[in-house]
Amino acid sequence: MNAIDEYAAELAAELRGPARVKARMVQEIRDGLTDTVAARTDAGSPPEQAVQDAVREFGTPAEVAPSCQRELTVAQTRHTAFALLVTVPVLLGGWRLAATIGRDQSAPTSETAQLLAAVAGTAAIVGCAALLITRRLAVPGRLPLVLGWTGTAASIAMPLASIGLATTLPPAENWPLLLLLAAVTVAAHFALAYSAKVCRECAAQAE
Repeated sequence: MNAIDEYAAELAAELRGPARVKARMVQEIRDGLTDTVAARTDAGSPPEQAVQDAVREFGTPAEVAPSCQRELTVAQTRHTAFALLVTVPVLLGGWRLAATIGRDQSAPTSETAQLLAAVAGTAAIVGCAALLITRRLAVPGRLPLVLGWTGTAASIAMPLASIGLATTLPPAENWPLLLLLAAVTVAAHFALAYSAKVCRECAAQAE
Protein backbone atom coordinates (compact mmCIF):
# COMPACT_ATOMS: atom_id res chain seq x y z
CA MET A 1 0.00 0.00 0.00
CA ASN A 2 1.49 3.36 -1.03
CA ALA A 3 1.28 6.59 0.94
CA ILE A 4 -1.83 7.82 -0.87
CA ASP A 5 -3.66 4.55 -0.27
CA GLU A 6 -2.70 4.74 3.40
CA TYR A 7 -4.02 8.30 3.55
CA ALA A 8 -7.33 7.26 1.99
CA ALA A 9 -7.65 4.24 4.29
CA GLU A 10 -6.93 6.34 7.38
CA LEU A 11 -9.47 8.95 6.31
CA ALA A 12 -12.11 6.30 5.62
CA ALA A 13 -11.55 4.82 9.08
CA GLU A 14 -12.26 8.22 10.64
CA LEU A 15 -15.63 8.67 8.93
CA ARG A 16 -19.14 7.35 9.54
CA GLY A 17 -22.05 7.69 7.17
CA PRO A 18 -23.77 6.24 4.08
CA ALA A 19 -21.35 3.81 2.45
CA ARG A 20 -21.71 5.10 -1.12
CA VAL A 21 -21.45 8.77 -0.15
CA LYS A 22 -18.44 8.02 2.04
CA ALA A 23 -16.72 5.97 -0.66
CA ARG A 24 -17.29 8.70 -3.25
CA MET A 25 -15.99 11.38 -0.91
CA VAL A 26 -12.84 9.45 -0.03
CA GLN A 27 -12.24 8.61 -3.70
CA GLU A 28 -12.53 12.27 -4.70
CA ILE A 29 -9.98 13.27 -2.07
CA ARG A 30 -7.73 10.39 -3.08
CA ASP A 31 -7.91 11.43 -6.74
CA GLY A 32 -7.15 15.04 -5.86
CA LEU A 33 -4.19 13.99 -3.77
CA THR A 34 -2.93 11.73 -6.56
CA ASP A 35 -3.18 14.53 -9.12
CA THR A 36 -1.35 16.94 -6.82
CA VAL A 37 1.45 14.45 -6.18
CA ALA A 38 1.74 13.75 -9.91
CA ALA A 39 1.94 17.47 -10.71
CA ARG A 40 4.66 18.03 -8.12
CA THR A 41 6.58 14.97 -9.31
CA ASP A 42 6.40 16.20 -12.91
CA ALA A 43 7.74 19.54 -11.69
CA GLY A 44 10.82 17.79 -10.37
CA SER A 45 10.01 17.03 -6.73
CA PRO A 46 11.11 13.63 -5.39
CA PRO A 47 8.10 11.31 -4.89
CA GLU A 48 8.32 11.26 -1.10
CA GLN A 49 8.64 15.04 -0.94
CA ALA A 50 5.75 15.42 -3.38
CA VAL A 51 3.52 13.30 -1.13
CA GLN A 52 4.51 15.25 1.97
CA ASP A 53 3.84 18.57 0.25
CA ALA A 54 0.48 17.35 -1.09
CA VAL A 55 -0.61 16.14 2.36
CA ARG A 56 0.46 19.45 3.84
CA GLU A 57 -1.67 21.22 1.23
CA PHE A 58 -4.71 18.98 1.69
CA GLY A 59 -4.38 18.46 5.43
CA THR A 60 -3.89 15.24 7.35
CA PRO A 61 -6.76 12.74 7.58
CA ALA A 62 -7.46 13.97 11.10
CA GLU A 63 -7.65 17.55 9.84
CA VAL A 64 -9.81 16.74 6.81
CA ALA A 65 -12.18 14.35 8.60
CA PRO A 66 -14.33 16.91 10.52
CA SER A 67 -15.51 18.76 7.41
CA CYS A 68 -16.16 15.46 5.63
CA GLN A 69 -18.01 14.12 8.65
CA ARG A 70 -20.36 17.10 8.75
CA GLU A 71 -21.39 16.40 5.16
CA LEU A 72 -21.75 12.69 5.85
CA THR A 73 -23.83 13.39 8.95
CA VAL A 74 -26.30 15.41 6.89
CA ALA A 75 -26.45 12.60 4.31
CA GLN A 76 -27.00 9.95 6.99
CA THR A 77 -29.67 12.05 8.69
CA ARG A 78 -31.55 12.26 5.39
CA HIS A 79 -31.00 8.53 4.79
CA THR A 80 -32.51 7.61 8.17
CA ALA A 81 -35.37 10.07 7.74
CA PHE A 82 -36.16 8.59 4.33
CA ALA A 83 -36.03 5.06 5.79
CA LEU A 84 -38.56 6.10 8.44
CA LEU A 85 -40.79 7.75 5.89
CA VAL A 86 -40.82 4.67 3.66
CA THR A 87 -40.90 1.71 6.04
CA VAL A 88 -43.34 2.89 8.72
CA PRO A 89 -46.31 3.91 6.51
CA VAL A 90 -45.90 0.84 4.30
CA LEU A 91 -45.90 -1.53 7.26
CA LEU A 92 -48.72 0.19 9.10
CA GLY A 93 -50.76 0.25 5.91
CA GLY A 94 -50.07 -3.41 5.25
CA TRP A 95 -51.08 -4.51 8.73
CA ARG A 96 -54.15 -2.27 8.57
CA LEU A 97 -55.13 -4.00 5.33
CA ALA A 98 -54.58 -7.41 6.90
CA ALA A 99 -56.72 -6.42 9.88
CA THR A 100 -59.48 -5.14 7.61
CA ILE A 101 -59.76 -8.29 5.51
CA GLY A 102 -58.88 -10.89 8.08
CA ARG A 103 -60.31 -9.92 11.46
CA ASP A 104 -63.73 -9.62 12.95
CA GLN A 105 -64.18 -5.85 13.02
CA SER A 106 -66.09 -6.07 16.28
CA ALA A 107 -63.01 -7.55 17.99
CA PRO A 108 -60.89 -4.84 19.62
CA THR A 109 -57.27 -4.35 18.58
CA SER A 110 -54.70 -4.70 21.32
CA GLU A 111 -54.16 -1.37 23.08
CA THR A 112 -50.45 -2.15 23.27
CA ALA A 113 -50.33 -2.72 19.52
CA GLN A 114 -52.15 0.56 18.95
CA LEU A 115 -49.70 2.40 21.20
CA LEU A 116 -46.68 0.89 19.45
CA ALA A 117 -48.17 1.72 16.07
CA ALA A 118 -48.67 5.31 17.25
CA VAL A 119 -45.01 5.46 18.31
CA ALA A 120 -43.93 4.26 14.87
CA GLY A 121 -46.31 6.69 13.17
CA THR A 122 -44.96 9.59 15.21
CA ALA A 123 -41.43 8.57 14.23
CA ALA A 124 -42.43 8.74 10.56
CA ILE A 125 -43.70 12.29 11.09
CA VAL A 126 -40.37 13.21 12.69
CA GLY A 127 -38.61 11.68 9.69
CA CYS A 128 -40.68 13.78 7.30
CA ALA A 129 -39.86 16.93 9.25
CA ALA A 130 -36.16 16.03 9.24
CA LEU A 131 -36.17 15.65 5.46
CA LEU A 132 -37.67 19.09 5.06
CA ILE A 133 -35.27 20.65 7.55
CA THR A 134 -32.13 19.14 5.99
CA ARG A 135 -33.26 20.22 2.54
CA ARG A 136 -33.82 23.90 3.32
CA LEU A 137 -31.88 24.74 6.46
CA ALA A 138 -28.58 24.08 8.15
CA VAL A 139 -28.84 20.88 10.17
CA PRO A 140 -29.41 21.63 13.88
CA GLY A 141 -26.67 20.13 16.03
CA ARG A 142 -28.95 17.71 17.89
CA LEU A 143 -31.10 16.64 14.94
CA PRO A 144 -28.95 13.65 13.85
CA LEU A 145 -28.91 12.27 17.39
CA VAL A 146 -32.64 12.84 17.87
CA LEU A 147 -33.39 11.18 14.55
CA GLY A 148 -31.05 8.29 15.35
CA TRP A 149 -32.89 7.50 18.56
CA THR A 150 -36.25 8.09 16.87
CA GLY A 151 -35.34 5.55 14.20
CA THR A 152 -34.21 3.09 16.85
CA ALA A 153 -37.51 3.47 18.73
CA ALA A 154 -39.46 2.94 15.52
CA SER A 155 -37.39 -0.11 14.57
CA ILE A 156 -38.34 -1.68 17.91
CA ALA A 157 -41.97 -0.54 17.92
CA MET A 158 -42.77 -1.78 14.40
CA PRO A 159 -42.13 -5.50 14.92
CA LEU A 160 -43.72 -5.45 18.38
CA ALA A 161 -46.80 -3.71 16.98
CA SER A 162 -46.85 -6.21 14.13
CA ILE A 163 -46.81 -9.12 16.58
CA GLY A 164 -49.63 -7.51 18.57
CA LEU A 165 -51.72 -7.01 15.45
CA ALA A 166 -50.95 -10.47 14.08
CA THR A 167 -52.24 -12.14 17.25
CA THR A 168 -55.70 -10.69 16.55
CA LEU A 169 -55.85 -12.10 13.01
CA PRO A 170 -57.01 -15.57 11.94
CA PRO A 171 -53.87 -16.94 10.21
CA ALA A 172 -55.76 -19.72 8.43
CA GLU A 173 -57.72 -17.20 6.36
CA ASN A 174 -54.92 -14.97 5.07
CA TRP A 175 -51.63 -16.67 5.91
CA PRO A 176 -49.89 -15.67 2.62
CA LEU A 177 -50.44 -11.99 3.43
CA LEU A 178 -49.30 -12.51 7.02
CA LEU A 179 -46.11 -14.24 5.88
CA LEU A 180 -45.38 -11.45 3.41
CA LEU A 181 -45.96 -8.78 6.03
CA ALA A 182 -43.81 -10.65 8.54
CA ALA A 183 -40.94 -10.85 6.04
CA VAL A 184 -41.25 -7.17 5.17
CA THR A 185 -41.40 -6.27 8.86
CA VAL A 186 -38.18 -8.17 9.61
CA ALA A 187 -36.38 -6.59 6.64
CA ALA A 188 -37.60 -3.11 7.57
CA HIS A 189 -36.56 -3.61 11.19
CA PHE A 190 -32.97 -4.47 10.35
CA ALA A 191 -32.64 -1.77 7.67
CA LEU A 192 -34.04 0.95 9.90
CA ALA A 193 -32.18 -0.20 13.02
CA TYR A 194 -28.86 -0.16 11.15
CA SER A 195 -29.51 3.24 9.59
CA ALA A 196 -30.47 4.69 12.98
CA LYS A 197 -27.34 3.21 14.58
CA VAL A 198 -25.11 4.80 11.95
CA CYS A 199 -26.98 8.09 12.41
CA ARG A 200 -26.16 8.04 16.13
CA GLU A 201 -22.52 7.25 15.32
CA CYS A 202 -22.43 10.18 12.89
CA ALA A 203 -23.84 12.47 15.55
CA ALA A 204 -21.14 11.33 17.97
CA GLN A 205 -18.40 11.81 15.37
CA ALA A 206 -19.62 15.27 14.42
CA GLU A 207 -19.54 16.57 18.00
